[in-house]
Amino acid sequence: MTLGQSIRHGAAWLFIGNTGSQVLTFLFGIVLARLLAPSDFGMLVTISVFTGFAGLIAGGGMAQALVRAKEATKQDYEIVFTLQIIIGSLIYAIFFFTAPWFAKWYDTPLYTDLLRVAALSFILRPFASLPRSILYREMRFKAQTGVGITTLLISSAVSIGMAYAGYGVWSLIFGGIAGSATSVVLLSHLAKWRPAWSLDLRRGRDIARYGLLFSATGILVYLRMQASVFILSRTFGTASVGLYNKGESLAKMPFDFITGSVYQVLFRAMATEQDNLDKCRYLFFRSTSLVAVYATPFYVGLFWLAEPLINGIYGPKWTEAAVPLLILTLAWPFWLMENLSGAVLAAMSWLGRELPVQFSTLIITSLAVIIGLPYGIEGVAYGIVGASIYTALHMLWLAIRCLKARWLDYARALIPAAILNTILAGTLFLVNHALPSSLHASDFIYIVLMSITGCLVYALCFLYLPITSMLGEQQRWKAKLRLHNATIP
Repeated sequence: MTLGQSIRHGAAWLFIGNTGSQVLTFLFGIVLARLLAPSDFGMLVTISVFTGFAGLIAGGGMAQALVRAKEATKQDYEIVFTLQIIIGSLIYAIFFFTAPWFAKWYDTPLYTDLLRVAALSFILRPFASLPRSILYREMRFKAQTGVGITTLLISSAVSIGMAYAGYGVWSLIFGGIAGSATSVVLLSHLAKWRPAWSLDLRRGRDIARYGLLFSATGILVYLRMQASVFILSRTFGTASVGLYNKGESLAKMPFDFITGSVYQVLFRAMATEQDNLDKCRYLFFRSTSLVAVYATPFYVGLFWLAEPLINGIYGPKWTEAAVPLLILTLAWPFWLMENLSGAVLAAMSWLGRELPVQFSTLIITSLAVIIGLPYGIEGVAYGIVGASIYTALHMLWLAIRCLKARWLDYARALIPAAILNTILAGTLFLVNHALPSSLHASDFIYIVLMSITGCLVYALCFLYLPITSMLGEQQRWKAKLRLHNATIP
């Protein structure tokens, strides 16, 4: 299988897995939202701010270093496992003994037990991250997809069962623990990996050096992403956190299942071809073009359907989540720009130059959120969009320098998506104004009519508009749909 075929095959399986996971998460989320209160989700999100940060320290970026390395021996995996299990155990001990102070700070005694149980994931983490990195190196994305969906099903089943039985926020905590344990068993079996120890740290020096850079970058990105949640939880309480998080998670859903799929494959492919700038430039701009074409229509749809979607699916108690959802859809082009530019910098060993960007972005994001606070979660969402614009442009500047490319090349990569989605937005605008008020009154009917119309128009334009750079993709889809017997170049 050629590199191009491997990339397309891997991206396809990751897309299937991410799409399936996002759809299932969305459906299970509806059930949990009906069974639980926004404050339950707010408590989990508040805890996750701190456990997620500690998770980046626990991993140390070493698993990602193994993926990027041209060669990785059995001893390398043993060294990384040893370091991760030691660090994970120390982090669990810290959370266990500091949990009472955490609960006192938030004036919520329940946080003591919640944090101690949630932190058990740090003991399980090394047993999953090492076999996952093996599958990642081997580009066995089909296996990863199966593990991800199975884990989600078990985790969600536990959460829904406990929520139905009245366990509240505990249903979310134990669902996460069940999912972690499941992934350990499945990943270890598929990768044929068994834990082993090694203290020969000299051999792991290069891995640790890259891992520290990756971890430092990840920590800054994480802090920036969680700044809004942290500030909201201390200002407006858990209910506002739950509402904002619901809107943000829906806004990030298309980004996660499409861009997340491409990032992993692009990173691994560019790490393999890092000495071939021509190949790397092609991979970057082609990936950007295709992701923009496939993901942008979801954001055009979310912009139009934010309020009826929230009301119709989650119920009136979640109505306020529609505001941050609508606003955050405006950040999509910049999330795409930042994410794939980050893949370039990670694969080409430019993480050291990314660190100042992420540090400055953390400060800008925190200030933007604080400035937006007087305007509620709406103001916070606008602050996040503004900070995303700065980060994306700075990251793209670094990626273009790294690849010795041109800004014009990036603009050209976005032309197909710009044409197709301008037509889609215009179509939805006309349909929205053409529908009688009686149909607007029904959230379900409005969503269905707008979605069907948008999908048909976009699909027809995608398949038949004479966009030169999309001809190969058009022919592939026409062949799959048996619209004609086109020869795929």
